[in-house]
Amino acid sequence: MAPQCLHLLAVISLSMGVLCAFAIFAHILGGHRQRMAVMNVVWPVTALYLGPIGLWAYWRIGRAASKGTDTRSSTTKPFWQSVFVGSTHCGAGCSLGDVLAEWVIFLSGITFAGSVLYASFLWDFLAAYSLGIAFQYFAIVPMRHLGFGEGIKEAIKADTISLVAFEVGMFAWMALTSKFFFARPFHPNSVVYWFMMQIAMIVGFITTYPANWFLIRRGVKTEM
Repeated sequence: MAPQCLHLLAVISLSMGVLCAFAIFAHILGGHRQRMAVMNVVWPVTALYLGPIGLWAYWRIGRAASKGTDTRSSTTKPFWQSVFVGSTHCGAGCSLGDVLAEWVIFLSGITFAGSVLYASFLWDFLAAYSLGIAFQYFAIVPMRHLGFGEGIKEAIKADTISLVAFEVGMFAWMALTSKFFFARPFHPNSVVYWFMMQIAMIVGFITTYPANWFLIRRGVKTEM
């Protein structure tokens, strides 16, 4: 059983993430839907793991991209904000894929090379990559008016490096917590497990940010 203080910290952190996500979702449903439809999902998911930082980012950046906002008098947003939004977009697809895969692995008892951790790496990546490309597809196609095949091709081109960067950071934290920090592993039916995954997603966001900076600066990924 996890130490009581760690359990309490996990409950607080996860609760803050849920509350921040709910606040964003309520604001969006209250007449502030994003011009890019996929961002209506991206912003609440981002707040689930970034918590108050995700809420602050939505309030600072996301509100300006809602359909009801007059952009005629707006100034061009700083480059770091474009990179931040691109990183949240990548992170949301990865996070949803990771959550889905973790539950499937836990409920099915799947292992890879005799290891649950290796199975997590494999299936988390496959699920994250699939959803990440889907998220990128629904961002690129409306912006550039592409057909299905071309949209998939451009989504893979734009998101692969940033997605791998996110998963590398996330997997590094998962490996550290699994091998070094705790005497025994936690499971998805534990709040401490999801607290560790929340931190892993934050680390993934940190590692994907410079990748998105590079991709957007080079024109490989379109500013959102």
